[in-house]
Amino acid sequence: PEGQACGLVKNLALMCYITVGSPSDPIIDFMVQRNMDVLEEYEPLTFPNATKIFVNGVWVGVHREPAHLVSNVQALRRNGLISHEVSLVRDVRDREFKIFTDAGRVCRPLFVIDNDPKSSNCGNLVLTKEIVQQVEEDRDALIGMDPEERERLDLGWKRLIKQGVVEYVDAKEEETIMITMTPQQLEESRQVLQGYTLPEPGDDELNKRVTAKVNTSARNWTHCEIHPSMILGICASIIPFPDHNQ
Repeated sequence: PEGQACGLVKNLALMCYITVGSPSDPIIDFMVQRNMDVLEEYEPLTFPNATKIFVNGVWVGVHREPAHLVSNVQALRRNGLISHEVSLVRDVRDREFKIFTDAGRVCRPLFVIDNDPKSSNCGNLVLTKEIVQQVEEDRDALIGMDPEERERLDLGWKRLIKQGVVEYVDAKEEETIMITMTPQQLEESRQVLQGYTLPEPGDDELNKRVTAKVNTSARNWTHCEIHPSMILGICASIIPFPDHNQ
């Protein structure tokens, strides 16, 4: 644009999603059943270190075991029992757990990394070759299917969300998670933590993409970018060689 609006136009990033909102009452009921003390019954002197729980900015109660509660609500979202739009933000320092289900929040999808110590896939992406094969089969199955039936079945992208492979994250939740740029960086980080020394890149590989050094202080990644270019909008993503200088 020309004139006064120049430089003020913002483009939505690729794969970006605006929430449409979902009811918060089922989540509050679930937390009450999981030993959340309702605000009306809370005695501050009895449990001064309890974690406050906010739903859409409203203080609804407190909980004495926040880590357990957060993992339970997170499991609900990853198993598709509550909407994928729900945002979960735990502030350990301020002892607050904030849940947002309202409309108008900007979210973007990220791959989930399996951090369950009991899992054989711990430290890797939840996405496996078997799931990729299922999605390819879904793509063939969706051909010729009417729109109503497509909406009813959890195939393709919906399958990834329901199985907890992909998670929508908004700006506030993004501050509380650890994101690695590529699966390759995730693997390199894991090798460094196990004590392996990564080989130095050779000068003969002139066309190899330059990557950032492995962050040795990061111990626990929680998510991985689907592709680094997904942070760009449509206009910026069609610029040729944006990661090169003149």
